[in-house]
Amino acid sequence: MNTYIESFHRIFEDDRLSGWQFETYAEAYREVTNFMIYYNYRRMHSILLDLSPKEFYQKQDSLVIKEVRV
Repeated sequence: MNTYIESFHRIFEDDRLSGWQFETYAEAYREVTNFMIYYNYRRMHSILLDLSPKEFYQKQDSLVIKEVRV
């Protein structure tokens, strides 16, 4: 689990924090919020078969799950 967290922090820092100087807390909060929306809905993730989380969820939601008894 730690690997995923460290990967997220690296991506977050590379994409949003490096190169930005925030003047106010509100400006930083807005940029963090925009990044989280991008990361959780539009950014492709290799772990999700190169789909965005939203696309992956929609694809999984449309699959019919059959009950298997053992």
